[in-house]
Amino acid sequence: MQRFLDPVVLAEISSLDLIARTVVDGFVAGLHRSPDFGFSQEFAEYRAYSPGDDLRHVDWNVFARTERAYLKRYRGETNSLLTVLLDASNSMNYGSGKVTKMDYARFAAASLFYLAIRNQRDAAGLIVFDDEVRNYIRPSTRQGQISRLLHGLELAEPRARTDFAKPLDHFQQFLRRRGLVLILSDFYETPGRVIRTIEPLRFHGNEVILFHILDPQEIHPGLAGPAILFDLETDHRMEVTPEYTRDEYPKRIEAHIAALRDSARAAQMDYCLLVTDQPLDAALRQYLTIRQGRN
Repeated sequence: MQRFLDPVVLAEISSLDLIARTVVDGFVAGLHRSPDFGFSQEFAEYRAYSPGDDLRHVDWNVFARTERAYLKRYRGETNSLLTVLLDASNSMNYGSGKVTKMDYARFAAASLFYLAIRNQRDAAGLIVFDDEVRNYIRPSTRQGQISRLLHGLELAEPRARTDFAKPLDHFQQFLRRRGLVLILSDFYETPGRVIRTIEPLRFHGNEVILFHILDPQEIHPGLAGPAILFDLETDHRMEVTPEYTRDEYPKRIEAHIAALRDSARAAQMDYCLLVTDQPLDAALRQYLTIRQGRN
C-alpha cells in the first residue's frame, strides 16, 4: 500500500481518477480493521430524498410501497458537505523533484474527493483560486460529480498571486449549510492575515482544515554555493549564501510554520503540514480525524 501512496510513483500515473482510486482503495484497505476509522454498513435510518441526491442510494422497495423516495443512511455517515479551496498561484508551481506542489495538491484533493464521495457519500465541491476565483464546482452528490471535480483539478494551472480574500468572499455567497472546508496552499502570506481572512468560515460553524503544502527544499534547502532566489509570484530576487540557508533560513521557515499552526489552532482550525516527498496518508488521516469527530 505504501508504494501507491508515494507521490513520485503517482507522478508516473497519467489519470487523476486512477490516482485517486489507487490511493484511497489502498488507504481504506489499511484502515479496514482499525478501531478508530472505518466505514460501517450498519443501517441507521432513512432520509427523505432531496433534488440532487444520488439515486443509487434510494430504497426502491420503500418507494414501491409508499410512492415516496427515501435514502438509506448508515452509521458513520453524517451526510456532510465538503468544499476544497485549491491555491493555484504561481508559487505552487515549484518542485525540486518530479512532483511540484501543484501536482501534490491535485493528488491530495483527488484522493479526498474520492474518499468523501465514494466512501463517505458526502457532497463535495471545489474552488480554484489565485488572486481571482478561477473555477467553482458546486458541492453535489449527483451522478458524475467525481468526474467534474477531477476535471476541475486537471484544468487548474498555477498563475498570478495568492489572494485568500476573494475565494473566501465567493464561498460565503454560496454558503448553504455547514460542512468541512479544506484549504490546500503553500500559505506564503503572513499567518495572522491568513487566519483573519479564513476565520469567517469558522464563525458560520464550518470545520476548517489547512493543508500546508511545501517542497522539501523549502524546508531544508541545500546550496553548494551562493545563489540568486526569486519569488515566483512577485519576481523579487534575493542573493543567498550556503551559510544563510544553513543558519538563518531554518529558523525563519520554522517560525513561519509554527506561527501558522498555532494561529490556526487558536482559531479552532486544524493544521496539517504536507511535504511533497511524503506519502498522502497524512492528508487522508487528518480528513478522517475531523470527519469522525463530527459523528
